[in-house]
Amino acid sequence: MKENVQDLYEMLKKVQEPKGYFFNKDMDRTSWVLESLLTNRERYGYMCCPCRLASGDRARDRDIICPCAYRNPDVEEYGTCYCNLYVSKEWNEDRIPHVEVPERRPPDKAGL
Repeated sequence: MKENVQDLYEMLKKVQEPKGYFFNKDMDRTSWVLESLLTNRERYGYMCCPCRLASGDRARDRDIICPCAYRNPDVEEYGTCYCNLYVSKEWNEDRIPHVEVPERRPPDKAGL
């Protein structure tokens, strides 16, 4: 049975909110990222970050399987992850500035 965006949202929310990671209150953005994660799971067999270029090799892409290896430091430093899917409570409440998160993934992993 194909998972839909709402099912994925509910499942991830239950797992991530207790850890202090919230979904972006901009539901258009959140829905787009979740839909893209599901598309990538169909395409590659795993939910890799839709905001980065995946290789299709699970081992090579391990660092960008959502939640990616960069989420925690991004949210800690900027209040949001690179994709703006996961954010801090303060970010969602506009208590910290919304700035562009720089790419942490090394260029050699990105295939550049």
